[in-house]
Amino acid sequence: MPDMLVNLLKLPPLEPELAALKNANIVVRRAQPYELTPIRSFVESNFSTSWADEILVGFANSPVTVFIATLDNEPVGFAAYECTRRDFFGPMGVVESRQRKGIGKGLLLACLQGLKELGYVYGIIGGVGPMEFYEQTVGAVVIPGSEPGIYTDFLK
Repeated sequence: MPDMLVNLLKLPPLEPELAALKNANIVVRRAQPYELTPIRSFVESNFSTSWADEILVGFANSPVTVFIATLDNEPVGFAAYECTRRDFFGPMGVVESRQRKGIGKGLLLACLQGLKELGYVYGIIGGVGPMEFYEQTVGAVVIPGSEPGIYTDFLK
């Protein structure tokens, strides 16, 4: 899976997305350090152990670089940045029953805004799965020659 590049100066506004989600009782917010264990468990149970490990770095950052989406105070999605490498977005996941409701877009924009606030002009989305989502949502473009990228299995 290739990496993609996003121009952080041309991001769509975050606030309308957060407001629309809030109207659906979904809150997207930065995770708190004391939420590490329940969020890590949520990620491991719903997605993968490697993603759960990856976000541990985000919890060590200051501020925390992990965002969560909750519905009735229960997690339904997460996203992180600056976990695997500096200026990298990911991982991100939304539980299947809540996909295609704008949660991923809200999480993505919150994290990319976080990268922009750190002073980056461009952000890298590592090891992209749903390319069309990133193209349509934030105008991301594939970085030529970026496969296999940083997610090469170094333990082989």
